[in-house]
Amino acid sequence: MTSFVINSEESLQRTLGELRTMFGKHKYLRLNLKTGKDRSLDQSALTHVWYQQIARELQEDDALGWKCFCKLTFGVPILRAEDDEFKVFYDGAIKSSLSYEQKLAAMKFVPITSEMTVQQLTKYADAMQKHFLAAGVILKSLEE
Repeated sequence: MTSFVINSEESLQRTLGELRTMFGKHKYLRLNLKTGKDRSLDQSALTHVWYQQIARELQEDDALGWKCFCKLTFGVPILRAEDDEFKVFYDGAIKSSLSYEQKLAAMKFVPITSEMTVQQLTKYADAMQKHFLAAGVILKSLEE
C-alpha cells in the first residue's frame, strides 16, 4: 500500500504524477483519503522552542544542531519502525552510506518531524524529554 501526504503545491504535483504513473501501469487504483493534519501546530511549535532551550542550556551546539541531533536520534528510529517507505529510503540512501557526522548534516534536508503523525510526534517529544532530563535539561510539555 502506498500513502501520500499532500501539504504543499509541490507534494500535490508529485502525488498526481505518481498516481498517473500507477494508473498507467495498473489501470486500476483505489484511494482512501484522509483530510486534516496528522500533527498539531502546538506540538511542532513546542519542539522548536525546546531546540532553542537545549541550545541555551547545552552550548555545545546551536538550535539547528540540536534539531538535527534529535531528528536523527529520536525521529529516524520512530519513522523507520512505522513507515516502510521511509525505512527503505533511509536504509538505502543514508544508513550505511554516510558517517554519523554526514547523517547529522543530512537531517537539515530530510523531513522527519514534518512527516510524523500526532502519535509519532508525541513519542518523539517524550524521547527528547527523557534524553535531555538525563543531561539536566527539563523540557516541559504544553500541559506543564
